[in-house]
Amino acid sequence: MSGHSKWHTIKHKKGAADAKRGKVFTRIIKELTVAARNGGGDVDSNPRLRTIVAEAKANNMPRENIERAIRRGTGEEPGVTYDEVTYEGYGPGGVALMIETLTDNKNRTVGEIRHLLAKHAGNLAAENSVAWMFTRKGQVVVEKGKADEEKLLNAALEAGADDMNDDESGWEIVCAPESFEAVRDAVKALGVEPASAAIAMVPQNYVKLVGKEAQQMLKLMEAIEDHDDVQHLWANFDIEEKEIEASLA
Repeated sequence: MSGHSKWHTIKHKKGAADAKRGKVFTRIIKELTVAARNGGGDVDSNPRLRTIVAEAKANNMPRENIERAIRRGTGEEPGVTYDEVTYEGYGPGGVALMIETLTDNKNRTVGEIRHLLAKHAGNLAAENSVAWMFTRKGQVVVEKGKADEEKLLNAALEAGADDMNDDESGWEIVCAPESFEAVRDAVKALGVEPASAAIAMVPQNYVKLVGKEAQQMLKLMEAIEDHDDVQHLWANFDIEEKEIEASLA
């Protein structure tokens, strides 16, 4: 199963995600701006913007902040112009990485990402060297204990989900990107707030890590996700829950 979604579920359960709310708001504001710039400021006709607005509301972002970010994207207010750049790389043990960024200085960002990878036993890879290992999917992760397995599975499948996987600490629901909103809304209709819900790059296979390599990988994940320009980070590692919990203790 996806160690990446497992890692996020455990972080969510421990409240580690809440401690970085400022970083979350900054990431969402950038995404709102770029989505509005590329597809317009109307959420009804811009699916990408609609998804990000839903995420902003789920994170209790003030309405004023959301609307200002959209106006910056449509040019109604001045603001920084961001470029969308995806970097590919390898982490400890040959784990494949997809690093999605929004940056106003590509030269600075690539240098800093390269440095972080090298510092944590990884390296930057050539374009398309690992992208083929990932498929864009809708992904909704629900902590175990927050929903009945059978009810959750039935609701997800009826809404168009492809599968629901047992990820030790949670349930990982995957679907086609076009079914994402319906699946997420079906989960929420059960009274369940997902640990995470996003259009994700889901790996086709996983690299099992233990011991030193597992800890190096988790430190690398933290370091890259903390970078101001990084919006999303996807990786194909599989690490036991107890090792992830130890890294977040």
